[in-house]
Amino acid sequence: MNFIKKLCFGIAIGSGAILPGISSGVLCVILGIYDKLVDSVIHFFSDMKKNFMFLFPILLGMGIGIITFGNILKVLFEKCYVPTAFCFIGLILGAVPLLIKKANNKKGFRLHYVLYFLITFLLTIVSLNIENSYVVSYASNPTFFYLILCGFFMSIGIVVPGVSSTVILMLFGVYEVYLSSIACINLSVLFPIAIGLIIGGLLFLKVINFLLTNYFSQTYYAIIGFTVSSIFVLYPGIGFNFESFLGLLLFFICFKAGYLLEKL
Repeated sequence: MNFIKKLCFGIAIGSGAILPGISSGVLCVILGIYDKLVDSVIHFFSDMKKNFMFLFPILLGMGIGIITFGNILKVLFEKCYVPTAFCFIGLILGAVPLLIKKANNKKGFRLHYVLYFLITFLLTIVSLNIENSYVVSYASNPTFFYLILCGFFMSIGIVVPGVSSTVILMLFGVYEVYLSSIACINLSVLFPIAIGLIIGGLLFLKVINFLLTNYFSQTYYAIIGFTVSSIFVLYPGIGFNFESFLGLLLFFICFKAGYLLEKL
């Protein structure tokens, strides 16, 4: 029964690795396994058998969740992009109020914290508007090493509660490639992303632990900047039609859902 429970947890966490606006790290916290998961990864070799028995069903469930939700999302983005995009924009923005509250938990608000938000926000906006940039040119036909880089930074969304790994892939311009590859199990794309994910996960577990221990509020405001600016990747525009009306309706529903999910 314990195996089935962990498997279900893994499926839920896997959904966070594929659904824009949903953080795998937040789901780990909600399910009460975040600390244990981090400890099992960092100290894996200290007790390999015990840590393997804990991690295996979760990792298996993550694989099932990613493949399942990946196929569903591919169809949604192809058939009804506008409502789907507004839905995820709502989920992303719904998490922001709780992120701000969390950022101010330890020392309260300081005006200079806004600077960290502005830096990451503007960096993202500038990168999205520079034509023929490194990201844009490589995202259309990503190389093996570029995909490793994407997986490397994607790991932040799994390690840090509140950060969506799929939002990071959107910023790198490879989210659609990622979705398509999951749908058809394209290992030429998934394998290098997995390599980067493992390397990044091991490194960022230590880096994020240091940053959150010593610069908690500053780190979270930087994260909020990336999170808010990511909506410009998804924004489909608004027209006077049923599709846009449905999209706006879903936006408000998902905003509330995202807020409640983070509040848990």
